[in-house]
Amino acid sequence: MSISHDASRERRKSAREIGTLEASLRENFSVEDTALELAGVKLTLLHPANAEDLIDEKAFEQDERLPYWADLWPSARVLGAEVLGMAGDGRTLLELGCGSGLVAACAARAGFAVTATDYYEDALRFTTVNTFANAGVRIATRLIDWRDLPDDLGRFDVVLASDVLYERPYGPLVAKAVARSLAPKGEALLADPGRIAMEEFLTEARKAGLASDVPDQRPFRDGSIRQTITLYRLRRKA
Repeated sequence: MSISHDASRERRKSAREIGTLEASLRENFSVEDTALELAGVKLTLLHPANAEDLIDEKAFEQDERLPYWADLWPSARVLGAEVLGMAGDGRTLLELGCGSGLVAACAARAGFAVTATDYYEDALRFTTVNTFANAGVRIATRLIDWRDLPDDLGRFDVVLASDVLYERPYGPLVAKAVARSLAPKGEALLADPGRIAMEEFLTEARKAGLASDVPDQRPFRDGSIRQTITLYRLRRKA
């Protein structure tokens, strides 16, 4: 069988499996299909209709875990638009905290070989469905706890994160994750609306040998929502 036939068969298999996964998500969650246009590209994201419905009191008592992943945050929209303008060309890309998959879908659409990670299994499931629906590819996903990064995570040409610094302990944790996973000549992009752990992140990133470009501020407007999202670009110090 030719390579093209093998690829076609694998794509059909993935389409069936992801179709089954999507049906399960629609059955087990109250969901919305949100249409977006970023950088001139039209996308549709399947996501939980109300993040508050997903709060697990037992999980919160254990480690104060809240389902922030379920919302389509402004920072993700700004970072997604930025990534759509980049040339993937098959380069490897890691997302730290993929949520419902908006940024991962944009990265896959731009031609990156994407690995999406999150602390929630359900986030990975939504991301799998959304990247296939919007980019036509099945990406790699991994369940990851920043406090205990796996030894085999590897290094990536590009590392992304959006609005992940909403708790003070996350500053050093995310900085460590970026430093561990960024390739020697790679680039990290982090989108942030001014969260509490931003300064701690930058301090720890510098200690870990990462240098940041001048922050790039982007205004975000959507109905009554008004935010300024700052994009930080980091590379290893020369």
